[in-house]
Amino acid sequence: MLFLLPPSETKRDGGAEGTRLDLGALRFPSLRRQRTATVAALRSLSGDRDAALRALKLGPKQHAEIDRNRSVRSSALMPAIDRYTGVLYDALDAPSLSASQRDFAAQHVVIHSALFGPIGALDPIPAYRLSHDSRLPDLALGKHWRDAAAFAIATGAAGAGGGASGNGSGAGLVLDLRSEAYVHLGPAPAGSFFVRVVSEGDDGVRRALNHFNKKGKGSFVRAVIQAEIDHADLASLLDWAASASVRLSPGAPGELELVV
Repeated sequence: MLFLLPPSETKRDGGAEGTRLDLGALRFPSLRRQRTATVAALRSLSGDRDAALRALKLGPKQHAEIDRNRSVRSSALMPAIDRYTGVLYDALDAPSLSASQRDFAAQHVVIHSALFGPIGALDPIPAYRLSHDSRLPDLALGKHWRDAAAFAIATGAAGAGGGASGNGSGAGLVLDLRSEAYVHLGPAPAGSFFVRVVSEGDDGVRRALNHFNKKGKGSFVRAVIQAEIDHADLASLLDWAASASVRLSPGAPGELELVV
C-alpha cells in the first residue's frame, strides 16, 4: 500500500545540527540524476534575486525564500513529513505520531516534491521553495520529472507490500492524494485510486471541497498510519474505513470519495 501526498508551499525552518543534503540518502535512487539537475538549476536561479522572485511567483517581502534556495545544499535537514507545514500537514500532525507509526509512514507514504521528485516520508530534506509551476532556467519541470517520477512511483508501489491490488496492475494498493498539478509531474501507475474529498449536503448530493479538502486528506492519512494496517487491496481498506467511521467509498472509475 502506498499513499502519494502533495508537498506544501510552506516549510518549517531548522533541522538537525551538522546535517547537509545527501541526494543519495533519499528514497528512489533512480531519480538522483534528475534531483542533481533540479537542485543545480534552483541554486543558479537564486543568484539573481529579481529573476528568482518572478520565476517562483514570490512577493517582494519573500526574499528569505531565495536565501533558503541558495543554501539548499548546506542547510540543516529534517524528515520531509516534519518539514512540510500547512493545512494537510497540520491535520496529519506527524510529530505526535509514535515511533512505530512513523516507521509505518516511512514505508507507505510518499511526498511528491517539485525539487526532489517523489521522496519517502522520513527522507531528510532542507527547507526550500519550488512549486510545480515554477520556472527554472533551461529546465521544464513537467518534462523533467514526468517519466522518471512515474517509473519511481510504480517501482515503489510494487515494493510497498500488501500484495496484489486485485485490479490487474501488478502493483500494491496506491492512493493518490496529490493535486492534479502534481499528478502531471509523475502519474500514478495503472490501477491506482485518485482520492477526492467531498461534502454531503442534506439533500444527499456530494460536492467537491476546495480549501478544506487538505484537512480531510491529512486526517485520513493520519488515521491509516495510526492503525498501522498494510491493506492488501481496496476491499480491505474499505472494510477498515467503515469500522473506523471513515466515510470512504468508490466514486467515478479509478476514484475514491472521502466524505468529510
